[in-house]
Amino acid sequence: MLGHFNFQDFVSAFLVLFAIIDMPGSIPVILNLRRKGKIVKASKTAGLSLAMFFIFFYVGEAFLALFSVDISSFAVAGSLIIFVMALEMILDIEIFKSSTDGPKDSSFFPVVFPLIAGAGSLTTMLSIRAQYDSINILSAIVANVIVIYIVLKLTKHIEKFLGAGGIYMLQKFFGIILLAISVKLFTTNITFIIDSIIKADKM
Repeated sequence: MLGHFNFQDFVSAFLVLFAIIDMPGSIPVILNLRRKGKIVKASKTAGLSLAMFFIFFYVGEAFLALFSVDISSFAVAGSLIIFVMALEMILDIEIFKSSTDGPKDSSFFPVVFPLIAGAGSLTTMLSIRAQYDSINILSAIVANVIVIYIVLKLTKHIEKFLGAGGIYMLQKFFGIILLAISVKLFTTNITFIIDSIIKADKM
């Protein structure tokens, strides 16, 4: 059912997911949330990320199908949230307003979703199922979650090491990277949706 473990396939799957999750690049976002008084718990974020990945791995497509939502539409929705977060980082503005009755804990939103287990990483995970046995992908997910936990635990130390100026520069740089990722995610999937509509009309 899970297939055979292959170390090379495990490493390949790990690197693919590591690149798309880009946990080191999420550090400025997490620091920005904490400066706003939000709480991001390392253990809770890692646990929720693992649950999201595992659940989506097995029932993701079926779950979205219940709401007549395809992967491309899901990706477009995620890209819009990432786009807004990137604008906040680049322009020093607050679009996601903090209400007095809103939850202080930001471990799930927006850190787990859409930053870590977002449209890009979830769709990538589904796409590599054709290349690697399940055991190798699931092992790669666990390894990436361990990285997520370690990075979150070290964010305060990273902040002290870089200082206010370093964090500000990092925030701007990765804000632009996030913006580029959101635009690519949006254009790729909106094109697919438009093509699907055109093909459906021709039939």
